[in-house]
Amino acid sequence: MVGMTDGRAERDGMRVADPRVMRALAHPARIEIVEYLNDTGAAVTATEVAGMVGLSPSATSYHLRELAKYGLVEQAPSRGDGRERVWRGATHSLRIDADMDQPGARAASQALVELYLHRDLARVQEWLARQPEESPEWRDAGTIMGQRLLVTPDELKEINQRVHDLVKPYRVRERQADAPAGARRVAVNYAAFPED
Repeated sequence: MVGMTDGRAERDGMRVADPRVMRALAHPARIEIVEYLNDTGAAVTATEVAGMVGLSPSATSYHLRELAKYGLVEQAPSRGDGRERVWRGATHSLRIDADMDQPGARAASQALVELYLHRDLARVQEWLARQPEESPEWRDAGTIMGQRLLVTPDELKEINQRVHDLVKPYRVRERQADAPAGARRVAVNYAAFPED
């Protein structure tokens, strides 16, 4: 999942632990902007990304400046016109990994994770609604799966690492330059946690 990991499976991403940074990111348009920039490695102007998030260029510019204030995006080198501001992701992935002893961390982390989960649920619902229009190959390839496991903490860590290693070569950023014909962006949502 671009945007979030459990904080351990992928050490090479940016750790988001500060509640202020979590609150700055906790906006649907900001999540989409950061996810797009981190996924693709693209450098874009506010105008170029505005349509993607459904906002005006001025509103998108505001969100980009706020994200930059917290180190989530950064200004990229100009593409020739010094008047145009170009932005890029500050990293290729984020790890939401709050320090629960820090004041406000629990509430900020919960609000941000709930926003991601809401967005992911909406994507699943959109997939279900458009399945009849998809080709048989894509209908057969897509899946929604739930499993219950009986594992120790160390076994769960191993499972998480193996899933991470399995999907890593297929991430958009690594594969976009030479993806095979017929490849599409696919959302993979993965959660593993102990039940009460």
